[in-house]
Amino acid sequence: MPTLKPKIPQIPGISLNKIIPTPESELLTGVPVFFGLAKADDRQPKKLTLSTQFDQYFGRIDGIEEGYLKDAVKGFFENGGRICYVIPLEKNTLADLQQGLETSEILENTDLICIPDMMFGSNAEKISTAIQMQQAVLEHCERMGDRFAILDVVNDVEELEKQRQALSNYNNGALYAPWLKIENRQQAIPPCGHIAGIYASSDTTVGVYNAPANIPLEGVLDLSFSLTATKQEQLNLKNQAGINCIRSLRGRGMRVWGVRTLSSLPEWQYVNVRRLFLTFGRWANRNLADTVFEPNSFPLWVRLQRELSIYCESLWLQGALQGTVPQEAFYVKCDAETNPPESREVGRVVAEIGLAPTIPGEFIQLLLVQSSSGISIN
Repeated sequence: MPTLKPKIPQIPGISLNKIIPTPESELLTGVPVFFGLAKADDRQPKKLTLSTQFDQYFGRIDGIEEGYLKDAVKGFFENGGRICYVIPLEKNTLADLQQGLETSEILENTDLICIPDMMFGSNAEKISTAIQMQQAVLEHCERMGDRFAILDVVNDVEELEKQRQALSNYNNGALYAPWLKIENRQQAIPPCGHIAGIYASSDTTVGVYNAPANIPLEGVLDLSFSLTATKQEQLNLKNQAGINCIRSLRGRGMRVWGVRTLSSLPEWQYVNVRRLFLTFGRWANRNLADTVFEPNSFPLWVRLQRELSIYCESLWLQGALQGTVPQEAFYVKCDAETNPPESREVGRVVAEIGLAPTIPGEFIQLLLVQSSSGISIN
C-alpha cells in the first residue's frame, strides 16, 4: 500500500497531514484444526487456505488404507471454509491423538476441532475406542475454554443413542449424523469437514452468533442413511445432549437440520449461543491481556467496565443479543462489590457480565476473572 507523504507547508499556517491507521488484526472464527492419518515430515500444524495444498504437505501412510482426512478438508473448503490447520497423526490411537491435541495448543486462531479418522472402521472395539477419543477431545475443549468440537456419529443408526449418552454433559461439542456420500469415493465419509465449512460460512456471512443450520451442503451426493422427523425428535430431547441431523428435504437439497450441543444445561444447548460465549472469552483474553498486573483498584475497574461494555454493545448492534436498548441486552459490573478485599488480596479482578443472546431469552451470567495466570471466563 503506498504511503502518503505529509505536505510541507510553504507559508505559515495550519496544514493537514492524512495518516492512515494500521487496522487491527481480525479475531478469526470458523477456523478448524483437523487431525487424521497422514504421512508428513513432521507432526507440526500446517496451515491450508486451499484444499489443493493438502497434497503438497501430506501423503498416504504405507500399509494403511486411506482415511477420511483429505476428503474432510476438501468438504470444508467446498462449503465456505477459508482457513484451516492440519495436524497429521501416525496412528489412529488415543495416545497419538492426545499428543496432537497438545501440539495444537500453540495455535491461537483456531476455534474448532475435527477428527474424521476417529471413526475409521466399524467394529465394536473400534467404535468404543473412537468414543474414548471423542471424550478426550471434548475434555481438551473444556480445558482450553476457547474451542468447540464438531464430532461424527458412528455410521450405524442403531448405535446413535449409545454414543449420544456416552458423550452427554459436555458443553463444547456437537454430534452430527449421518455420513455423506461424495463423488469419487465408494464409501461414505464422516460429515465433520463439511459441517466445519458451514460453520465458517455462517460466521463470515452473518456472525458467530448465527445458528449454523438450515444451510445446504455442497459436494454431497447422498446420505449413508435417512433419519425421519420422529427419529430426530427422539435424538433431541429437551435438556439432554442432542444429535444434529443432516436431512434430505424435497426440493431443498441436503441441509443441516439441527443446532444442538452435547450439553444438558438449558443455557448451553444451542451451538451458536455456546460459540458466542467462547468467542467472548477469546476476545477478552486477546484485548484485555495488558491489564494483567495492573493495580487492582478503581481505575482498573472503570477501564474493564468501559471496554467490556463497548464490546457488548458492538455485539448488540450486530444482532447477537436481544433487546431494543442496550440495557435489555447486557450488563457489565466491575466495582468494589465484585472485588472485595479477600479477592484483591489473592490478585484476582472479577467483572460480572450478563448477556441475553438471541436464543434463549434469559440472561446468561459470566464472571471474568483476571489473575497472574491470565484471564478466564466462568
